[in-house]
Amino acid sequence: MRRLGCIILLIGLVVTAFVAFRFVHGWTEDGPGKDVTIIVPEGASLSEAAVLLRQAGVVRSADAFLTRAKVFGGSEPIKAGEFRIPPGASNAEILAILQGGRALTRLITIPEGMPSILVHERLMANDQLTGDIPVPQEGSILPDSYAFDRGEPRAAVVGRMQAAMDRTLAELWAKRSPNAVVKTPREAIILASIVEKETSVPAERPTVAGVYGNRLRSNMMLQADPTIIYPITRGKPLGRRIRKSEIAAVNDYNTYAMTGLPKGPIANPGRLSILAVLQPAQTRALYFVADGKGGHIFADTYQQHNENVRKWFEIRRSRGEL
Repeated sequence: MRRLGCIILLIGLVVTAFVAFRFVHGWTEDGPGKDVTIIVPEGASLSEAAVLLRQAGVVRSADAFLTRAKVFGGSEPIKAGEFRIPPGASNAEILAILQGGRALTRLITIPEGMPSILVHERLMANDQLTGDIPVPQEGSILPDSYAFDRGEPRAAVVGRMQAAMDRTLAELWAKRSPNAVVKTPREAIILASIVEKETSVPAERPTVAGVYGNRLRSNMMLQADPTIIYPITRGKPLGRRIRKSEIAAVNDYNTYAMTGLPKGPIANPGRLSILAVLQPAQTRALYFVADGKGGHIFADTYQQHNENVRKWFEIRRSRGEL
């Protein structure tokens, strides 16, 4: 009987040791080989998260995960959000992901100079956002990359974009140069939107702004091609050459048929274009034309400008564009 008792005791110790080993090893061993994302709702408990993990197939047992997490995981609460669970993640690694709050970062990017109609289309096309929105006011969006959560309302994202523009404009307006021609923050956005659409070379923006400042002071027409296009397409690419009738069209935007600024912005200008308008280059130039290399040539006089235009047409003819 004593020998039998010893054997039973030994078996019990072996079984206990095995169970203990499996319990401990189960905390750090590789999990199922799946790469998934899970969404932990705001206020979800650890037990609720365990069920979500089991349903997603990244833990073998919700109860086992919960028990191990309580024993080995400490008292740090889990975070809400969308989380990526990498293939083979152990129970310990999964809990660390949920407790560390390493939620997925989703970004939507608004390029400099994108008109609001295209901002609207980009937001509406993103199926991870929710809710309908109107086209934002032109010039109210600061071009940048913005993080958002899956299921977040589009209106909330637009609100952040507009708040960023308000902050940036207030910051730059406070540092404006006495040489700036604009009299109000709205005028700054209007002129910055024209500068944005006229050149894609950042180093040129202060000079382009300086040229337009000189023209406004001299009561000259700005004659900016993008202001012809905006009333036609609301900022979308025209896809063809501008017609003579469109150059002569009288409206609130066409700066070939009016002096002064258009009635509103023609795009959403970036920070550098706003800065260029508020801190323009000191220049006597009144004209500029493309140089054939992606930039522009500037001229102080109409005679100089005509010569630069002649050279530009020669370049276009050599390319077969005329």
